[in-house]
Amino acid sequence: MSAVTTPRATKPMENPAQAQAVPTYSTLAPLREPLFRSLWIAAVISYTGSWMQNIATGWLMTSLTSSPMYVALVQVALSLPVFLIAVPAGALADLVDRRKFLLLTQSSMVAAATVLGILTVTHVVTPQLLLVFTFLLGVGAVMNDPAWQALTPDLVPTTTLPAAVALNSAGFNIARAVGPAIGGLVIAAAGSGVTFLLNAISFFGVILFLYRWKPSEREVPQVVSTIGGAIRVGLHYARQNRQMQAVLLRTLAFSLFASAFWALLPLIASDFGASGYGAMLAFFGLGALLGAVVLSRMRRKFSPDRTVVIATLIFAGALFGLVRSQGLALSSLYAAAAGLAWITALATLNLVAQTCAPPWVRARMISMYVFVLQAGLAIGSTVWGILATHRGLTFAVTAAAIALCCGLPVGLWYRLQPERVSV
Repeated sequence: MSAVTTPRATKPMENPAQAQAVPTYSTLAPLREPLFRSLWIAAVISYTGSWMQNIATGWLMTSLTSSPMYVALVQVALSLPVFLIAVPAGALADLVDRRKFLLLTQSSMVAAATVLGILTVTHVVTPQLLLVFTFLLGVGAVMNDPAWQALTPDLVPTTTLPAAVALNSAGFNIARAVGPAIGGLVIAAAGSGVTFLLNAISFFGVILFLYRWKPSEREVPQVVSTIGGAIRVGLHYARQNRQMQAVLLRTLAFSLFASAFWALLPLIASDFGASGYGAMLAFFGLGALLGAVVLSRMRRKFSPDRTVVIATLIFAGALFGLVRSQGLALSSLYAAAAGLAWITALATLNLVAQTCAPPWVRARMISMYVFVLQAGLAIGSTVWGILATHRGLTFAVTAAAIALCCGLPVGLWYRLQPERVSV
């Protein structure tokens, strides 16, 4: 088997503005790079398997027990690893060979999904075992994510990096749209156990790519003997880097209030039934795909700061309209607008997180971004759920929309793109 080699040397990027000096605006331009195209296709398949797994896990738990606590613990098992190990995972990804590290994390998820599938097919699985293996899959995903995202600048020219980040987000949303639907069909036809085994198979495209890929040598980090030391270095870098501060604060400002969409959408869609809820999620995914195209065009005219502001206003408008629309068609259009705004805002913030730091600390910056994003979604979801319980759904969603707009002045002090680029 011939090895795949990186066609260019990887160089650290000082600044997003520098990276985009001669930008390529075509949304699909990164897919002309064989390395990126191969990994992107494999990633979409893997993401689809993961969404199938998530649907099957929830469904299986409801068939194993009627306890609401166990059903709720499924989401806890999926999200808890983010808060426990996201930042250490980023530090570790900066200290070791990322290719070998990703092979290890991908293989661990194959093993966990396979064992869970066998336990389910043989009717040995229990609610406790399901939670344990769900947690292990969550750990593998969190360990994988910072190193995974840090690969993107190594696979495409710097001029197409913004489009590559948007395509990665679009690929995830393609899987979000089709994965649950495919998972539902597989569960109905063959059961949750087969769904878990299909998820295990879905990782092999990525594993094959990583096995064949021979990356260029990256910048050697300063010698750090422990993960704790690497974390301290990363935190110090983030404190000193004004752009990274802007990414973290503005990600928190967006996710805290945008989380109302995810927390309350089931209630918003309750009048339309399960099919209506699925339709709104599908339109959100379609809007996200459109956002990947719109984002490349917006970069021609707007700075990252203005792009995030526009996306935030659109998302706020979508929230405001969602709780006031009467029909499924109009509600689905608002969900599509939310999807467009979601990918526009987060892909822009993600891009700055990836490009504001050199390669030796990049995974740590990405892990901090992921941690803040997930923390904002978790905390915000709790707050909006409580507010909706006590003050009503319309009040809570409207308050979230207003709060999104009120958080925009943060960008006046914390800018994603410096006004002057030092040379």
